[in-house]
Amino acid sequence: MGNHLTEALDLLAEYPVVDGHNDLPWALRENVRYDLDRMDIARDQTGHLHTDLHRLRKGGVGAQFWSVYVRTDLRGDEAVSATLEQIDVVAQLLDRYPGDLVRALTADAMESARSQGRIASLMGAEGGHSINNSLGTLRALHALGVRYMTLTHNDNIAWADSATDVVKAHGLTAFGHEVVREMNRTGMLVDLSHVAASTMRDALATSTAPVIFSHSSARAVCDHPRNIPDDVLAQLPANGGIAMATFVPKFILPEAVEWTARADENMRTHGLHHLNTTPAGMKVQRAFEEAHPRPVATPSTVADHLDHMREVAGVDHIGIGGDYDGTAFTPAGLEDVAGYPNLIGELIGRGWSKTDLAKLTWQNAVRVLRAAEDVARDLQSRRAPSNATLTELDG
Repeated sequence: MGNHLTEALDLLAEYPVVDGHNDLPWALRENVRYDLDRMDIARDQTGHLHTDLHRLRKGGVGAQFWSVYVRTDLRGDEAVSATLEQIDVVAQLLDRYPGDLVRALTADAMESARSQGRIASLMGAEGGHSINNSLGTLRALHALGVRYMTLTHNDNIAWADSATDVVKAHGLTAFGHEVVREMNRTGMLVDLSHVAASTMRDALATSTAPVIFSHSSARAVCDHPRNIPDDVLAQLPANGGIAMATFVPKFILPEAVEWTARADENMRTHGLHHLNTTPAGMKVQRAFEEAHPRPVATPSTVADHLDHMREVAGVDHIGIGGDYDGTAFTPAGLEDVAGYPNLIGELIGRGWSKTDLAKLTWQNAVRVLRAAEDVARDLQSRRAPSNATLTELDG
């Protein structure tokens, strides 16, 4: 790896990583209620966060889609105002660290940030609950700088099925299709991470702009509903979109999927919810982990997914979305945002060329945003904004 690491760092100096998904805004909300003095990312936050400025630089990150995620138990306008608070903290970070971070609303702005040696900062909303069934709210989020929306998070919403909930809409409802059309018209990328495979297929059938998967890997390599089936990956060339591989061990390592299921079951037998992080809950988790050591993913695990995604979708349709600060566990060698060179080194060792790697890290994501801008410009010249409602279309 030694030699490959030097090559990896050279490549990233020229074509840095565009990462599709980082949950720092939510971590700042949960940990310090946005008190940026108490959690200053200009200082080393190892042990507290996966992300700080020094480690972003060390990892060769040149553009970051900051997730403005809010929990799905926030409903209606409560979800909307929490999303606005998330958007606001990104603005505070940009004001506070202008030497490192710069707002990017377009593909051109991403390129300009790269030439200045600053980290292009974009935003993605995570979950259609953030718009409270309102196309006007969708457009308002775009006006505030949000450039993708993940159609669902872990739970179904009124107009779309999630990958990790029970089948209800069987994909997108009529209003769901209208949301996709309006996203195309507005210039908001349709993000299909977290959604059910039926929702993925419905969105691809309707979207006239490239779609993205901001943080999802290959279902053929690891059979988890959060991953992308091959038939969907195979549609990306015709659509023009991009699938950004994630690093979350319980989605990418089959042994970790199985281990997590057993650990969750163990929590339930103790009468606890699987996400219980109280001292009592953690005690049960630690005892289980001592008896059954947690399987650990590595850069090689992620590279297996990227090899497969490249084979099925093609090298022009893949990217990287780590999900840092949005997951409790990370792979060994990809512990935090400083780890990307280890993944690039692994891919160099597998024979990926500089041309291929430049597409993976930088060029594909920039191209997709530019294509979405072109589609929006065309659609805006031909039709007015939609003001359709959920009740009107879905009854």
